[in-house]
Amino acid sequence: MTETQTPIHTLLAEYGVTRALRNGEVNSTLLRLNYADYDPSNLGFKAFVSEAAFQAGELAIVTFLMAKARGAPLVLMPAPISGRFQHHCIAYNAENRHLSPKDLEGKRVGVRAYTQTTGVWVRGILQNEYGVDLDKITWVCFEDAHVENYAEPSNVTRGQKGQKLVDMLLDGSLDAAMLGSNMPDDPRLKTVIPDPNEAAKAWYDRTGVIPLNHVFVVREDLSRERPDLVRELYRMLKESKAKAGLKGLDTRPYGVEANRKTLQTIIRYSRQQGLINRLLEVDELFDDVTRALE
Repeated sequence: MTETQTPIHTLLAEYGVTRALRNGEVNSTLLRLNYADYDPSNLGFKAFVSEAAFQAGELAIVTFLMAKARGAPLVLMPAPISGRFQHHCIAYNAENRHLSPKDLEGKRVGVRAYTQTTGVWVRGILQNEYGVDLDKITWVCFEDAHVENYAEPSNVTRGQKGQKLVDMLLDGSLDAAMLGSNMPDDPRLKTVIPDPNEAAKAWYDRTGVIPLNHVFVVREDLSRERPDLVRELYRMLKESKAKAGLKGLDTRPYGVEANRKTLQTIIRYSRQQGLINRLLEVDELFDDVTRALE
């Protein structure tokens, strides 16, 4: 680090879009990113939102919304770190029974945490696209929320420590589970949403929504006191993403307007599910500095 570089304590894992940033291929004369040692990065989310332990870094979008609604001094940058369609992320064991979305009512569905972003997206899709009454489902969860002052709904119960969702699904103690990227290649497991890839494509064509997962956030004081560093951070993130050479549909579009519909949707889902106490406005997630980033 040179005398002119400002150190930024950062929470950010290595992904395709951040690899050039993490390995130093993308750098800056203005700042140096000092990376916190969390693997996976979500182990640092609680410290980020409750203790402001980092000046900048990634958060799950739902964790950010819950923290922002509770007054956390954090500002969103229009720079998604990860995003994907979620229709395929809930599965059932076809050896036990066939399940359609409406069949989930009255059943036990597992998810790592009730506030997990994948779970919020999938529940929102089930409720708004398939008419599922989420209150009629028993949600079996294993982890607490990253934010403080949050009480889970009465139809959330705790699974035993050490149990795995896939094992519970296969032994019949769960009727369905949200497995996300952990979906095993097992012929017994089928997706609750039929033809999920086609369903996701049709949903995107109709809504323009690409489900965000992790987003990049900075502390309010950094943006207020050093807007030049925030703009430089954005440049670096953008350059690192470009070096990843992504093909096809951009599931991590940069800019406020490119993410407005998606943010409106996840805000609505979060409010419907009781994770935030009011409908946040998209523009209040940003400040004057980050709102102007393109």
